[in-house]
Amino acid sequence: MDVAAYIEGNRERFFADLKEWLAIPSISGDPAHHADVRRSAEWLAGYLRGQGFPTVEVWETGGLPAVFAEWPAADPDAPAVVVYGHHDVQPVEPLAEWHTDPFSPVEKGERLYGRGASDDKGQVFFHTLGIAAGLAASGATAPPVTIKLLVEGEEESGSAHFPDLLRERRERLACDAVVISDTTMWSADVPSMCTGMRGLTEASVSLYGPDIDLHSGSFGGAVPNPLHAMASLLAALHDEDGRVTLPGFYDGVVPLTAEERELFARLPFDEAAWLKTAGNSGAAYGEKGYTTLERVWARPTAEVNGMWGGHTGPGGKTIVPREAHAKISFRLVAGQEPRAVQEAFKEFVAANTPAGIRSEVHIPAGGVRPCFSPIDSTAVQAARRAMEKAFGKEILFTREGGSGPEADLADILRAPLVFVAVGLDDDQIHAPNEKVEMPLLLKGAEAAAYLWEELATALR
Repeated sequence: MDVAAYIEGNRERFFADLKEWLAIPSISGDPAHHADVRRSAEWLAGYLRGQGFPTVEVWETGGLPAVFAEWPAADPDAPAVVVYGHHDVQPVEPLAEWHTDPFSPVEKGERLYGRGASDDKGQVFFHTLGIAAGLAASGATAPPVTIKLLVEGEEESGSAHFPDLLRERRERLACDAVVISDTTMWSADVPSMCTGMRGLTEASVSLYGPDIDLHSGSFGGAVPNPLHAMASLLAALHDEDGRVTLPGFYDGVVPLTAEERELFARLPFDEAAWLKTAGNSGAAYGEKGYTTLERVWARPTAEVNGMWGGHTGPGGKTIVPREAHAKISFRLVAGQEPRAVQEAFKEFVAANTPAGIRSEVHIPAGGVRPCFSPIDSTAVQAARRAMEKAFGKEILFTREGGSGPEADLADILRAPLVFVAVGLDDDQIHAPNEKVEMPLLLKGAEAAAYLWEELATALR
């Protein structure tokens, strides 16, 4: 039996098992559901044992548990590959907007609805079918590479304990590549691979002027106004070309290659349609010299998330306010570090605070580092071949504007990242009515089945 035939023959059982897992409300961000996150980990561990994994363990963290499973290759010299995903899910509110119970998975045509169907239980789960299909097709009792599944339980609440887990378990997780199945493709008709995710750091700034709000008739135009100063400071974050003006902000940024730009340009991107999805935005905007896709995927940004101060209630109040506040976030790309950007922002605020105004900058702990996989890397090209075999067409490349713990995986395990995923942007992850395209999960399983042979050859 070949891989595709095995997958089709086991389709019904695969989705029945997935629905059982999706029914567990493993919401890591809600303490009321922490017991369910643990139950989800235990369910997955039991399932993997039933699938034949010789080693399956629930790993405790300082928070919620992860699941580790290992299936050694028959050849002790074969490469090892970690497959990363997560079994926790987002909250489901507002419940009134769901058409079905988020934890009673429902099939509608070729779509499966339920929280976690795409992000990320469904995409973790296709690997189990892919491994079984590869073994059935080859007649082997072990995969051609050592497979190590690592399924986190806190990704949707910030992966606070994940870096420590990776450091503590580094020897067990030693590998030659890390496969990530927690991203999306361009579309069902245009399959693609992600090659990077942006990082993130945030800051808040407060500007203080007089000790009290002042009468604008008596003092306006004669003392510094914190809101005026804040507006000027925030406006100075970008130059006339849309570039961020923090000192050293672009130092080390990995530039787009000509090949990447050409491959991005081949994607069937309709900017007018995209603007409609962007809240009916009236125009595209951003750093000069880059397309919209390049800006979203591969260029760093600074965004003002909120600004407030003075009188915001009904009616007028003619004052010089005593203080002003703002929140700012920075999306980072390969070559940037959150800490360096944080320090640059502090320097920028200090340089742009006028006399008579006192500034305070607060930086939340941590920050998410960006990750990147060159499209010509050995592991990426092996995965591309596996996906092209499954989909029967050329695989293009994308990046993603969001952020996750992938940089920690790459740096702590010292292994290249490979993104093999079949989610879609319209899967409504994090939103009501999350769904997954069932045929795409099966294609993901097929690609995973081919992936191990490709990596076994490429990584030796």
